Amino acid sequence: MQVRIDETWREVLQPEFDKPYFELLTSFVRHAYRTTTCYPPARLIFNAFDSCPFDRVRVVIIGQDPYHEINQAHGLCFSVNDGVAIPPSLENIYKELNRDLGKPIPSSGNLQHWANQGVLLLNATLTVEAHRAGSHQNKGWEELTDAAIRALNERREHIVYMLWGSYAQRKGQYIDRRRNLVLTAPHPSPLSAYRGFIGCGHFSMANNYLSQHGLQPIDW
Repeated sequence: MQVRIDETWREVLQPEFDKPYFELLTSFVRHAYRTTTCYPPARLIFNAFDSCPFDRVRVVIIGQDPYHEINQAHGLCFSVNDGVAIPPSLENIYKELNRDLGKPIPSSGNLQHWANQGVLLLNATLTVEAHRAGSHQNKGWEELTDAAIRALNERREHIVYMLWGSYAQRKGQYIDRRRNLVLTAPHPSPLSAYRGFIGCGHFSMANNYLSQHGLQPIDW
């Protein structure tokens, strides 16, 4: 299994890599990828970290689980590969972007260009078995991604955290709101998007906050 991770994140997360839970997690993931079909491809498991070095993070968006159908997941939450149908939650994200900033709705669901600008698109769980949502939850990934968010909270400031839905809000509950901007809204899934996600204005609020602190806004 060839797994890549950006060196700045490797340094930050090294204490986690040395813990017993991560050794168990690694064994579980290696076995799962050897014996079943899993997503994303092994080389992209850490794509969120690899695309967005620790010192370049400006926005954090937290998802829960990778997409679990063929060719969808590539290691960034809410994002799918080019040529794949845009999932319903991402459709609603695009609708809000259009409403908030007047952005045309893209034909591709690939958010790699967000990640390349400093948007950490982090799922709480970084792998999944094909066709089995949540199948790799509670194996240790959540502890690792908690550590990543905790490190950002301790060592960085003026980051915008977009916490959509109760799961993401629980995961980000300890973020220091005095030194960062924490934006919360219902999840963009069709079940809840029209209970407050559509109309939340998070994208313009994020860019205004970044500009106020002398940081480059995101080209959403």
